[in-house]
Amino acid sequence: FTDDPLPEVAETLGALRKAGLRLVLCSGDRAEAVQAFAQRVGIDAWYAAQSPTDKAALVRQLQAEGRRVAFVGDGVNDAPALAQADLGVAVATGTQLAAENADLILLNPDLRTLLSALQVAQAIYRVVRQNLFFAFVYNTLGIPLAALGYLNPMFAALAMSLSSVSVVGNALRLLRLSLR
Repeated sequence: FTDDPLPEVAETLGALRKAGLRLVLCSGDRAEAVQAFAQRVGIDAWYAAQSPTDKAALVRQLQAEGRRVAFVGDGVNDAPALAQADLGVAVATGTQLAAENADLILLNPDLRTLLSALQVAQAIYRVVRQNLFFAFVYNTLGIPLAALGYLNPMFAALAMSLSSVSVVGNALRLLRLSLR
């Protein structure tokens, strides 16, 4: 924590805060070093001198408050908290144990990758919800009409194909997001 943080760290943490996330720094290092680093990157809540069990306990405490917790770590001391968190994120330059206990592994140490991953995940979630809505509407309208004989079988087959094409087309919009 004595080194200056990379320039993109404060910017990325600001973007995460702007996205509505509450940021907490939890470290096994000395309080003075953790406090100084937290101030440099703009984190208000911080915990120092935390053992691996303390880190996992903090995650459990936040979860008991009704929060969904993402924990980013790279060391052996982070493994219990990574496993306990709703989303454990390991940095690829970290230890194998951290990677084994994480749900997501960042392939580089740049935290902007985490921000991008969260944005892609939100986009995927939106598209899945939209596709479920399309399928629900199609089936809610189509099945009763077909069962009552009001829907020609040829038209029903065409409508089913168009429904599948619309769902796939909607999902393909995600490619534009990943190509940015």
